[in-house]
Amino acid sequence: MLQVCLNGARDRAECQGLPVSPAELAIHAAAAVAAAAQDIHLHPKNADGLDTLEAGPVAASVSAVRAAVPHGIRVGVTTGAWTAESPGHRAELIRSWTTLPDHASVNWHEDGAELVAGVLLEIGVGIEAGIYSGTDAARRFRASALSGRVLRVLAEVTDTDPARAAATALALVDDLGAGLAVPVLLHGEDGGAWPVLSTAARLGLDARIGMEDVLTLPDGSVAMDNAQLVKAAVAIIRLQGARIDG
Repeated sequence: MLQVCLNGARDRAECQGLPVSPAELAIHAAAAVAAAAQDIHLHPKNADGLDTLEAGPVAASVSAVRAAVPHGIRVGVTTGAWTAESPGHRAELIRSWTTLPDHASVNWHEDGAELVAGVLLEIGVGIEAGIYSGTDAARRFRASALSGRVLRVLAEVTDTDPARAAATALALVDDLGAGLAVPVLLHGEDGGAWPVLSTAARLGLDARIGMEDVLTLPDGSVAMDNAQLVKAAVAIIRLQGARIDG
């Protein structure tokens, strides 16, 4: 499975073409799905362009993207700690949602991860368990009573050195351990994004790409949009002899 991550916590200062508004997210999502993306992750933004869990922006972004892509394409959002002042506040905001995404990422190294994950389960939203390299998230996740109840593990390689990122990815997968009951989506960021995507394809794991993770193509040129990143990812996955399954 190939997921597109449309914008992340980035802003227009980093990338003028970053999709921020619901309408922009919808346009990018439709093009990315046409390019072969099968799942969508996005960060709803407030009027100041900052990530938010407020019900209004979440509903507007999720609804606009859902309307723009074929039925059956799942749409997810972030619940990162930076979106609210405390785990309790994040939980409160999630309970206020009027339009539910299909899934939401929960970073397991953050304080209150299990509280946030528990609220998502209560309201029927799938969980992407974010396991960052360089943290104790893998250990905490393996010990969690919720480890078998998540939609997938989002194995996030934070090493941006292209010479080291693939090795860091392998170490992270090893740290997660064998016998996980849920799928693993492996991805990197910035300089590590393309080496890690290639590693995910080689291992037969789910992968993701998009303007949250990287703004440049494998040749170093600046990507025009998310669809161009997805097309480049598909080429790499096929070069590794892997399939892009739903």
